[in-house]
Amino acid sequence: MPQAIDLSQYGITTKEIHRNLSPAQLYEHGLAYDGSFITSDGALVANSFAKTGRSPKDKRIVDNPDSHDNIWWGNINMPLSSDSFEKNRTLALDYLKSRERIYVVDGWAGWDPRYRLSIRIICSRPYHALFMHNMLMRPTEKELETFGEPDYVIFNAGAQAADESVDGVDSDASVAINFEKSEFVILGTQYAGEMKKGVFSIMHYLMPEKGVLSMHCSANLGSNQDVSIFFGLSGTGKTTLSADPKRFLIGDDEHCWSEQGVFNIEGGCYAKAINLSEEQEPDIYRAIRFGTVLENVVYGENDRKVDYTDNSLTENTRASYPIHYIPNTVEPCVGGHPTNIIFLTCDAFGVLPPVSRLSPEQAMKQFLAGYTAKVAGTEIGVTEPEATFSACFGAAFLVRHPKVYGEMLAKKMEAHGTNAWLVNTGWSGGGYGVGERMKLAWTRSIIDAIHDGSLAEAKTAADPFFGLNIPAQCEGVPADILNPKNTWTNASAYDTAANKLAQLFADNEAKFD
Repeated sequence: MPQAIDLSQYGITTKEIHRNLSPAQLYEHGLAYDGSFITSDGALVANSFAKTGRSPKDKRIVDNPDSHDNIWWGNINMPLSSDSFEKNRTLALDYLKSRERIYVVDGWAGWDPRYRLSIRIICSRPYHALFMHNMLMRPTEKELETFGEPDYVIFNAGAQAADESVDGVDSDASVAINFEKSEFVILGTQYAGEMKKGVFSIMHYLMPEKGVLSMHCSANLGSNQDVSIFFGLSGTGKTTLSADPKRFLIGDDEHCWSEQGVFNIEGGCYAKAINLSEEQEPDIYRAIRFGTVLENVVYGENDRKVDYTDNSLTENTRASYPIHYIPNTVEPCVGGHPTNIIFLTCDAFGVLPPVSRLSPEQAMKQFLAGYTAKVAGTEIGVTEPEATFSACFGAAFLVRHPKVYGEMLAKKMEAHGTNAWLVNTGWSGGGYGVGERMKLAWTRSIIDAIHDGSLAEAKTAADPFFGLNIPAQCEGVPADILNPKNTWTNASAYDTAANKLAQLFADNEAKFD
């Protein structure tokens, strides 16, 4: 039976307070009170309404003297006064107190007990409760008896619009963290991902104080217990390449690197569902079953079959499920120190090699750059390849300055002899519209050669534009593909494109000098 809980310290005395309901119970509540439906595959469909993605411009951190000097202030982390936070908190609690029923989810963030955080979610929608049941580590009923007071509390009153008259609140949404009070308040957005990324931001703040590097990456484990971590922005292949049938998945999105090794922060996965198919992503497709939350998808009125190609609600359709729904997952989700770090980029300029070995200095630069490229047609106004730089491959979630995480990465790589690689899953033989996308089979062969150690033994030649060490051969990959200039019919056009991208890297790097 779910454990009773007293929320009177927050002024919440609602008769119906449901703590850690089972997925089946949350299904029943979702159907009865939240407008949810069950798909033909058994998943629970929910709608986040107006906000179908994160609201980064509405993210705020309370500016307090105790934490001020540790925050990377700017467009990503904007300040909010303690007084404004209290007004937001009061508005959120007034909304939650007015509900007929409240849902509480108590869980953990971090698979290593030495660094684990206890998190409490207080919300009014059963779908939000099921989402965080999936995304946090799930205590047993016995463990709930001794759960105690949490390290952090998230008040999710997303259905209540924020008050724009409050100083520092610029829209009807507000997502605010107070590190001194260990609280996180959500107003004006019902997108479930705000809770998940809120926990990640908390870990980004706390873990470096413990000497632990928090990372936006996936990780897997080989049969020899060798760990690889994959950094990459959207569209680079991070999820696809880390889901390797020959290796065990540690996690697909958020990890920490401690003195003991790597551990997953989450208890579940939050996968993109747009254009999902069993042929392209069989593991994710088969994970969509009873217990999975499908967010903002479109389904048939009669057969309740999901149309994953339908983007009429949003391109950002999502599926949330416990990590053990993916076969070949290692539990507990931990591993040793990484043998290999793989930085993934989708270079739409077509000038980066399919693979290059990085020195420790180059690895830190690639980490701070977090480069990929948008291609023409992906967004309004994008008519040619456009470079995108996101520090640490996840600038939107960083709390401290990127150099804090970059220096930690460099020290850990040096201490454990970790190899670093840059793998380009983008274009070859020319930029987007001229060349061709790297074949997935080639990229998988490259990843296999990294894992079996053969690529580390291959002879390399230095690239004149970026200083990258390009292997001369890799089994399963045509030799002429490895040096990108060889694939261009116009060598001077390659030089022009390479110089352009090198300058963009230099301009971005100057921000960290």
